[in-house]
Amino acid sequence: MGKTSVLLVGFLFSFLVATVQAGDKYKKYNDPSLPINKRIRDLMRRMSLDEKIGQMVQIDRKVATPEVMRDYKIGSILSGGGSVPHLQATPQEWLNMVNGFQNGSLSTRLGIPMIYGIDAVHGHNNVYKATIFPHNIGLGATRDPELVKRIGSATAREVRATGINYVFAPCIAVCRDPRWGRCFESYSEDPDIVKEMTEIINGLQGEIPKDSRKGVPYVGGKDKVVACAKHFVGDGGTTRGINENNTVIDKHGLLSIHMPGYNAAIIKGVGTVMVSYSSWNGVKMHANHDLVTNFLKGALRFRGFVISDWQAIDRMTYPVHANYTYSVLTGVQAGLDMIMVPYNYTEFIDTLTGLVKNKFIPMSRIDDAVRRILRVKFQLGLFENPLSDESFIDQLGHQAHRDLAREAVRKSLVLLKNGENADEPMLPLPKKSSKILVAGSHADDLGNQCGGWTINWQGGSGNNLTSGTTILKGIAEAVDPSTEIVYEENPEFDYVKSNNFSYGIVVVGELPYAETNGDNLNLTIPLQGQYTLYNVCANIKCVVVLISGRPLVIMPHLEQVDALVAAWLPGTEGQGVADVLFGDYGFSGKLPRTWFKTAEQLPMNVGDLNYDPLYPFGYGLTTQPLNATS
Repeated sequence: MGKTSVLLVGFLFSFLVATVQAGDKYKKYNDPSLPINKRIRDLMRRMSLDEKIGQMVQIDRKVATPEVMRDYKIGSILSGGGSVPHLQATPQEWLNMVNGFQNGSLSTRLGIPMIYGIDAVHGHNNVYKATIFPHNIGLGATRDPELVKRIGSATAREVRATGINYVFAPCIAVCRDPRWGRCFESYSEDPDIVKEMTEIINGLQGEIPKDSRKGVPYVGGKDKVVACAKHFVGDGGTTRGINENNTVIDKHGLLSIHMPGYNAAIIKGVGTVMVSYSSWNGVKMHANHDLVTNFLKGALRFRGFVISDWQAIDRMTYPVHANYTYSVLTGVQAGLDMIMVPYNYTEFIDTLTGLVKNKFIPMSRIDDAVRRILRVKFQLGLFENPLSDESFIDQLGHQAHRDLAREAVRKSLVLLKNGENADEPMLPLPKKSSKILVAGSHADDLGNQCGGWTINWQGGSGNNLTSGTTILKGIAEAVDPSTEIVYEENPEFDYVKSNNFSYGIVVVGELPYAETNGDNLNLTIPLQGQYTLYNVCANIKCVVVLISGRPLVIMPHLEQVDALVAAWLPGTEGQGVADVLFGDYGFSGKLPRTWFKTAEQLPMNVGDLNYDPLYPFGYGLTTQPLNATS
């Protein structure tokens, strides 16, 4: 071979190598101009089994490191309730943490970004100084889907302020028994109201384009987040309201009461659905192939991903974790796509890998799960913008969001009693009085008025959890400067009698709780609250503001009470309560659930044959706002 031929061969070889390398650098899945389905197919054909299984794993931030994300190809991280970088962490510190984990994911062979999830169930409630909105039961009382949509938008911006892009909300449970500890997370006992309130998804994710295919997830911009409809399905219908228990109901009842919210959520393009710990007629929902795969993914045409609840795989057996291989096999085969492990991720990965390699779980099931997860990530724009956008940092606790929360508080208040008759109403209260008494455990306690799922999983009492305005402070801002306010948390009978108060405002209710810790068969006002109510209301004219996640037994106290307000769990903006008490705005809220006479009547819901409530579903007295000069 001559010298020229050798040079030509060498040139052609170099050109070929360069062309291959250039072609390798161009990856269809990284090309935003291509349709999402093409990008998914290109990425999946490149993925190994361990990379696919890694995408199906969600771990808590407590066990996450950039190295763990890289080495195990983990698809998602979450912050469980109270799982924070440190106490009172700033948005910048949250953002730096999320980006650190993301850089670990981006350093993998394929550079698939992770998605970060958090419980933002009444605002960005894990985060210090975030706006805390009323819990869902209060929003149900507003009957205002447009308000709820605006709350979704504000929540999305506050979540983005911390670099997070996925929220485990909304809860679209239909609570049929207030003894359930999660009843405050439910908008109503009425499936129609719950269905209407799925409008929050349009706020969280953005309004889905009208020409979109049903079931395909949608996220409409950098200021939006992926939402999660939960808990599929029937979580609010368990026997005696026992959390995570068994919902006994026929299929017609399940579909007509507990399912409508899911159909509405899917039409709105919700990205994910979380499965319930509970069972339906004895079958664990996490094991229910017929409902998760055949109905949710099949009949409802849901194309996002299905996620388990916290350690729900372990809790499919009793004792917990008793047969982990069975639990993983059954859960994944039922249709779970992403598993909230959240700690023992290596055991899960090893178990699932073994089940696939030994042909117990077909590769088609793994591919279905990964395809769904990638669809949501592509739709979110994660591949184009994997790192957090610092431009949203100032959105956390933004004044516009606090004003919105205050509006929501005003609209959520339900006036149950206002004087003995219409001729002598107690409310609205006069702003100008000589001396008024404010009493009760919830009058000057931000934690109590926010309830569970606030900073910590269970919430907590006190004014050092986060920032906001207590009801007492709101009252102080509302009254005339000449009005003397006396605050006494638990005043004695004789003290009230002898101090010549113009009137009293008693703010009492439940202490914070979440989930099973809130299950309660009695539903009475805590004893000290009852004493305070009696000591004040037996001596002077009084309005009782009840702070609770559900109706409580109030009938024994009604004769002593001049006015009664259900304020639910209003969140950080306590001025909203004072706005309505003193007549700047009128009462307009309507009961989102039936107010029973005694706990022995439960469960009792609107439409029941023997319906004998103290206050029926939809009840709520109204008042007119006073003139600005009054």
